[in-house]
Amino acid sequence: MKKLRVMMLVHPEMEPLEHLTDPKDPEYLKRETEIDVRRALLKLGHELEVVCVDDEINPIRDVISKWKPDIAFNLLEDFAGDGALDFYIVSYLHMAGIPFTGCNPRGMMLARDKALSKKILHFHRIKVPEFQIFPYGKKIKSAKLKSLPYPMIVKSNIEQGSVGISQASYVTNDKDLIHRVEQLHAMTLGDAIAEQYIDGRELYVGVMGNKQLEVLPVRELIFDQHSSQEQRIATYNVKWNDRYREKIGFKYSFANDIGKRIESNIKKMSRRIYRKLLLSGYARLDFRMDSQGEVYVLEANPNAAITHDDDLALSAKKAGYDYPKFITRLLQLGLKAA
Repeated sequence: MKKLRVMMLVHPEMEPLEHLTDPKDPEYLKRETEIDVRRALLKLGHELEVVCVDDEINPIRDVISKWKPDIAFNLLEDFAGDGALDFYIVSYLHMAGIPFTGCNPRGMMLARDKALSKKILHFHRIKVPEFQIFPYGKKIKSAKLKSLPYPMIVKSNIEQGSVGISQASYVTNDKDLIHRVEQLHAMTLGDAIAEQYIDGRELYVGVMGNKQLEVLPVRELIFDQHSSQEQRIATYNVKWNDRYREKIGFKYSFANDIGKRIESNIKKMSRRIYRKLLLSGYARLDFRMDSQGEVYVLEANPNAAITHDDDLALSAKKAGYDYPKFITRLLQLGLKAA
C-alpha cells in the first residue's frame, strides 16, 4: 500500500518511548502493544505521529489541523479513564473525516455493554449464558436472585481485558454473589453482571473485516487437567501474568480436536455475531463449549489486544499475515470503512 501519514492514538502512560528496548523491562511490557505497532508502522515506511490522549481531544484536533493525517491508528481503551467513553473518540474522528483502525462507534457501544450485547444475540437465537444485571448505586433486590443458575461468574458489565475477574468472581450462592457484586461496584463504580458459568473449553475467535469478513484460526485457553471447576476461568492474572499462568498449568494454544463440523459452526456463528453487533475493523469473540459440544458466546471484544504474541495476531499469522502484514491489513480496513 502507499505510504501514509498515521496518527497513532495512545494513552499517555502507554506512550511507546524510544529508549524502551528491553522486553523484560516492566515499562516495556506495559507498553508492548504500542511499541509493537509503532515499530511495524515505521518498518512499513509510514510517517508517524504519536498522539497522547487523556481527557482532552485538543491534541487530536491540533494534529489533524496541522499535520493532516491519512488515518488514525486507534489504541485507546477509554477516555478520561472511563471505558464506557472509548467510542466518543472514534465518533469525533468520524465527524472530522479521518479514517481510523478498528471498530466503528456504534459497534463499540453495543459490544462494550455485555448485557445489551447478550440481549441482542439472544434475540437472534445465538446462545448466550443466562445472566442478571446489577446496576451500580441500586440496592440488590431479592427478586433478582430467584432461580439463578449457580454457579455464576460476576464481572463488570463494561470493563474489558478481564478487569475485575478473579477466583472470587466464581460464586455458588446468593450471599457470595451479593458480596462480589458489591465489591465490583466499589472497584469499578459501574454496573456488574452475573452470568451462568459454562463448564467446558474456552475458545477465542478473531475476525477481521467490514462487509467481507475473514474468520481466523480458533485459539484456546487450555486449563490444567487437575484444576477445579472454579479455577477454570480467565481471570485478570491468567490473562496478563505469564508466570502465574505457567504456575497453575494454563496455556494459550490453537484449538485442536474440536472437529470440522463444530469449527465450521463456530466460524459461521462468529460471522453472525460480528454482523448482529454491527462490528467492523477487527474483534475477538470469546466462547465456551460444553461437554455436549454446545457453544455459548461469552462476549465480543472489538479492538482487541494486538501485541505480536496476543491471540489475534497469532491467529492472523497462522492465516498468512506476519505482523507487519497484519498491521497493514488493519490500516486497509480502516481506509475502506471511511
